[in-house]
Amino acid sequence: MRRTGRRSGGLKAAVAILLGSFLVLAVAAPAAADSIRDQQYWLADYGFTAAWQFTQGEGVTVAVIDTGVDGSIKDLAGAVVGGTDVSGIGSPDGQKPIGSNPDHGTLVASMLAGRGSGAGNASGIIGVAPKASILAISVAFGDAAAEINSDDQIANAVRWAVDNGADVINMSLTRNSLQWPESWDDAFLYAFEHDVVVVAAAGNRAGGTTEVGAPATIPGVLTVAGVDRNGEASFDASSQGMTIAVSAPSEDLVGAAPGNRYFVWDGTSGAAPLVSGLVALVRSEYPELDAANVINRVISTATPVGDSKHSPIYGFGLIDAYAALVDYVAEIDENPMGDLSEWIRLYRRADAPEVVPNPEEAHVPAAILPPPPPDPASADGWPDRRETIISTGIPLALALGFGSLVTLGSIGALRHFKRATRK
Repeated sequence: MRRTGRRSGGLKAAVAILLGSFLVLAVAAPAAADSIRDQQYWLADYGFTAAWQFTQGEGVTVAVIDTGVDGSIKDLAGAVVGGTDVSGIGSPDGQKPIGSNPDHGTLVASMLAGRGSGAGNASGIIGVAPKASILAISVAFGDAAAEINSDDQIANAVRWAVDNGADVINMSLTRNSLQWPESWDDAFLYAFEHDVVVVAAAGNRAGGTTEVGAPATIPGVLTVAGVDRNGEASFDASSQGMTIAVSAPSEDLVGAAPGNRYFVWDGTSGAAPLVSGLVALVRSEYPELDAANVINRVISTATPVGDSKHSPIYGFGLIDAYAALVDYVAEIDENPMGDLSEWIRLYRRADAPEVVPNPEEAHVPAAILPPPPPDPASADGWPDRRETIISTGIPLALALGFGSLVTLGSIGALRHFKRATRK
């Protein structure tokens, strides 16, 4: 049975500090470990605690492609089972935090597969899939010290994850452009051909991402938008786009960082691991399902927002972990988020058409068909973004400026949109 009325309200955090260049954190005071569990509102509100009666992600491995995951902190004890560095400046096991946002990867991993701490693991951070295993893959987001450019780091990271047993890949990052390099074609195809689910964050308006960018635009990827504590679209801590699959909390999140510290933070960087953890629960409960059917179970059991089946704000709706495990969902033959190989056939060939073909002929749902890449030689093409891969948190300077300059003029319009689209 579907559960209803599970969303609860909450107060917005008002204090934020900058971590590196891209992530806004609200200090949890410094928070005591026993007060952290009470702040993880999504565990009950989005059906995770109810889902745990069936599985906690046992037997599933999730690769976290990020700034490194510090597996030595108490909340991640035993969670990290392997890893690597693809930047040339991290540690061989991927557990050295690197880049301008060194805490970022550990925060992400803790929300996904944190084990908790204290007696009976009753305090600290508990992830949404607390018995899933983590592969830590460290990348350097545009760091000049990196020995390999950002695009190649991502391609290499995806391939390494697949070769080392990942069932799910979490990517809390964005290239901040609709397009992606051809090296990603091969890497993501490799993941899809090996039945790996790839989850990507949509990005955040306050971070300069007004519409989703790659990898969230790649057909077949499970793209995650963000909502506030009331389940309404986050104005700053999310973005929009036709490739969005589902929505998850992206505000007032709490995670564990290196040095056994805790932070409250915002951004789709935190929404993505909640969905990756949900995917881990589904893969654990339904090991016979392929990636396409795992994704379909996640989006089909999401709670719709408004009258449309799919929107560029919420995707197919708000995730429901319990429903994803217990609801009946008919099996399908194709990935509901699109077919990358078909996209490549249409748009990478030398005689690619200049207009988007009939989606029914392309066997790619119209709601998630990205536009073709521009001609690199064209003056009207998108700029080259190879060195602009960033984490999908919110820059403080941009957040403050964005909030003061845009909120007065835009927030009213967004609220009007919310009222018009919500049931």
